[in-house]
Amino acid sequence: MTIDGSYGEGGGQILRTALALSAILGRPVELVKIRAGRKNPGLQPQHLACVRALAEITGAEVQGAERGSHMLHFEPGPIIGGPRRFDVGTAGAVSLVFQTILAPLAWARSPSALTMTGGTHVPWSPPAPYVSEVFLPLTARMGVLASWQVERAGFYPRGGGEVRAAVKPSMRLTPLDLSDRGAMLAIRGLSAVARLPRRIAERQAAHVRRRLSDAGHAAVEIEIQELDAACPGDVLFLWAEFERSRAGFGALGERGKPAERVADEATDALLQFLAGEAAIDPHLADQLAILMALAPGRSVLTTARVSQHLLTNLWTIQQFIPLSISLAGGMGQPGRVIIDGAGIAPPSEAPTAAACA
Repeated sequence: MTIDGSYGEGGGQILRTALALSAILGRPVELVKIRAGRKNPGLQPQHLACVRALAEITGAEVQGAERGSHMLHFEPGPIIGGPRRFDVGTAGAVSLVFQTILAPLAWARSPSALTMTGGTHVPWSPPAPYVSEVFLPLTARMGVLASWQVERAGFYPRGGGEVRAAVKPSMRLTPLDLSDRGAMLAIRGLSAVARLPRRIAERQAAHVRRRLSDAGHAAVEIEIQELDAACPGDVLFLWAEFERSRAGFGALGERGKPAERVADEATDALLQFLAGEAAIDPHLADQLAILMALAPGRSVLTTARVSQHLLTNLWTIQQFIPLSISLAGGMGQPGRVIIDGAGIAPPSEAPTAAACA
C-alpha cells in the first residue's frame, strides 16, 4: 500500500496513523511525499522517533528512516510487548510518540512497560496532563487500558523530561458513544512552574478562578505544582469532566508572557467549549478515531470543531480499512462523526486454531 503523505493537512499525523495501522494489521506500507508542503518537508526528528518506536515494537524492516526523507517503507512483524525505553530526543513530544504506539501495544499479547524521555510540555502537541486526564480515561472506556506518570518535566528547548507508562493487552474493544457529554461534574486544573517562582503558578490559578467565577463556575479545583525539569517552564492545563466525556485545554508560558495571559488562553478555550454542546474538544476527535475504526459496531462523537487534522486522519484510516464514516459539519464548525467500526479483534480475543477445530 502506498500513502500520499502530502494529502490534506499533510503533517505528521498521516505518518503516525499509517504506521500504527500497518503494525496492527500486519500490512506493509510505503509513504511518499511526506510533509511535502511544509516549511521543513520530509521526516524530522519527532517523526523519526515514532518510526523507531514502532520498528522496535514490531521488528519492522524499514527503509528511508532518515532526516529529511520524503519516502518511508515500513514492513512490520508481530507486535511484541515488554519493557521498552524510547528517547524522543531534546524537546520532541513524548505524548505524540505514546499516542502512536498505544493502539499497537494494546494488540500485543503481553503487557508493556515504557520509559520515554523528551518533551512533556511543548508547543504543537498534547501536554502531559492531557494524556492522563482526558485521553486515557476515554480509551479505557473502549477497552484500551494504560497508565501515564510524569517523573520529570521537559520544556522547550531542552526537553529532558521522563514519563513512565504501561499498556495492558486489550481483551476486546467496545464502541464509544460520545454523541453528547451529559451534565458537567467538575472543572479541574493544574498550574505548574519549573525553575521559576511559585507565584507565577499562583497568579495563573487566581486569574482562572476569577474568570470562571464571573462566568458562573465557582467550584474550580486547581492544583499548584513546582516541577523538576532541565530548563525553566510554565504550564497551565484545565479540563472539564462530564457524565460521559472530558475535554482539556492548555497554555504554555514563555519569556515576556504575563501569567494572566497564559491563564486567559486556556480559560478562553474552555469557556468557548462550554458555550457549545459538543462532547469532546477538537484535538481528541482525531485521537479517538483510530480506535473507533477498529472497534466493532457504531461509534459516535460530537466535536467542538471539525479540523483539517480530523479530516486527514479519517482519510488515512479509510486507506487501510474500508468502512463507513459519516461526517456532518463544515470545516471550523461543530461536527458529528459516525464510524461503523471494522471489529478487528486484538490477538487475545481472536479465536485460536484449537477453538476453531
